[in-house]
Amino acid sequence: MIPFQTRLFGAVVALALAASPALAQQLELKIMAPAAPGGGWDQTARSMQQALVAAKIARSVQVTNVAGAGGSVGIAQFVNGAKGDGNQMMVNGFVMVGALAMNKSPVTLDQVTPIARLTEEIQVIVVPANSPLKTAQDLANAVKADIAKVTFAGGSAGGVDHVMAALFAGTIGADAKKINYIPFSGGGESLAAILGGKVTAGISGLSEYEGQIKSGKLRALGVTSEKRIAGVDIPTFKEQGIDLVIANWRSVVAPPGITAEQRKVLSNAVESMVKSDAWKEILKQKGWEDAYLGGDAFADFLKKETTRVTDVLKSVGLVKS
Repeated sequence: MIPFQTRLFGAVVALALAASPALAQQLELKIMAPAAPGGGWDQTARSMQQALVAAKIARSVQVTNVAGAGGSVGIAQFVNGAKGDGNQMMVNGFVMVGALAMNKSPVTLDQVTPIARLTEEIQVIVVPANSPLKTAQDLANAVKADIAKVTFAGGSAGGVDHVMAALFAGTIGADAKKINYIPFSGGGESLAAILGGKVTAGISGLSEYEGQIKSGKLRALGVTSEKRIAGVDIPTFKEQGIDLVIANWRSVVAPPGITAEQRKVLSNAVESMVKSDAWKEILKQKGWEDAYLGGDAFADFLKKETTRVTDVLKSVGLVKS
């Protein structure tokens, strides 16, 4: 049996770590990026590593990559291999929600311990500069007139771009199952298809097409933010009468089976990180929007987003009921 003094000391240390970022320097963390190096999740994990150490919130942070099936391989390894480990976290996001549903994964996000949403990126629909479509309503009218003739280019099937195309169709009263979506493995390929007039419109994060929009090669029809983005002269879909609000968010979770004290330590470490100058500088460099949401609020968001994304994928036939 563990002596009372030892248990008391452990509890005091846990509370001290939770209360004081300075004492959290004792933390030695591992963060999994459930994707190959270089992508959004990997960049997020390594940015966390940089900020946590620079802000002296953790003594060391190790990043590991486990690629495969939109994060399905990584989360399975994380849930089964890190159970009860209060020193491990995993980066994930919108894309994983769709991947788990489409892959019929036996491991789900219900099994992890939510810590915080970190960032989000607003989506945009663009057309070539010479397109006859000038507004989001023009695109809506074209889709309603003949949905098969309107082609959308975007990222992987079931990802945020695909979900957005389906939501656009559903919001304007068209049949989302008939949406003509063409997935591309890389942003360069989809951009070439849009600029070459091979597709009607392109969908991606705003930063992906920002340069071409500013240079006049692409016309932005609308962004998916609730309100206009400061310094960005692009109307929202909402202000054009189309109730389409969506963001490609990224978050961090802990393994199943950790204690309330362990969750508190990790939650406070992440909260201290997002408030640090080191993290704010990274957001600025990367062009990421701060979308911090912690605790029970994030857990509630994760459940609602999982339901919403799964329902959309069912509506387009990518997930069977």
